[in-house]
Amino acid sequence: MRIVSLLPAATEIVAALGLGDALVGVSHECDHPPEVASRPRVTRCAIHGNALSSVDTDRWVREALAARGTLYELDEAALRTLRPDVIITQRLCDVCAVGYDTVTAFAATLPGPPIVLNLEPLRLADVMADVRRVGAACGVPERAAALVASLDARIAAVRDRVAGAPRPRCVVLEWIDPPFRGGHWIPDLVDAAGGDDPLAIAGEDAAAVAWEAVCEAKPEAIVLACCGYPVARTLADVPLLAARPGWSDLPAVRSGRVVAVDGSAYFSRPGPRLADSAEILGAILHPDRVSAPPGSYRSV
Repeated sequence: MRIVSLLPAATEIVAALGLGDALVGVSHECDHPPEVASRPRVTRCAIHGNALSSVDTDRWVREALAARGTLYELDEAALRTLRPDVIITQRLCDVCAVGYDTVTAFAATLPGPPIVLNLEPLRLADVMADVRRVGAACGVPERAAALVASLDARIAAVRDRVAGAPRPRCVVLEWIDPPFRGGHWIPDLVDAAGGDDPLAIAGEDAAAVAWEAVCEAKPEAIVLACCGYPVARTLADVPLLAARPGWSDLPAVRSGRVVAVDGSAYFSRPGPRLADSAEILGAILHPDRVSAPPGSYRSV
């Protein structure tokens, strides 16, 4: 079995299923587990690693999508030499990976041709279903069932620990400038962690919202989970929020419950580490009931 993963979540799923040695190629963004660093990279993105501001990054993404329909390039020559049996990609988000149609069209020219597996999760349960689909496509359905059971048990444990506690209003922002409310599986995670996100919409794309909407939500906790950003990069943009009218009056700011998390590694990545994300959120919202690894989030 020779597997190529075109998105980080799929790489983590494959590795968690014990198939890391079968990964012969990964995307330029795949960074976990550490052993994938040695795998050939079969995608490119011009903006990857650039130190643009939040607003400039948002503008670049919008302009690139309008002009070319994609942010990414597929290294077809490299991919052809890898002779994959399975290519795992997605068509959920144009900002997250090479376009699905591009992948399927190219795969049809390869010997075999390889299976192209599309991951398109909208909710937390869909992510678990994708784990099973990857397991089935790669011939290890029993490992997938065991992995899903383990992840579900961890999330259920968080839910059990916070049961009966007050549920704070928790706004998760997936971008800072402009502010983006959460979507997809984010409300499921907040719910499991014992909170309510008044702005996020389950199963829908994250979307820009007016700053006034954030203020009107009167969040008691704010979690900055910027898509593609580690904690340090997110913290660098916090002054953009602090400069907005009404920031200092928000209940979360007054009580010191504004935190930055690694959106790239956890909340934006629909793979096994969403269980970690539920635990991190539980520790943020209910530190007396749930613990998370040191350094998994930073207070602003």
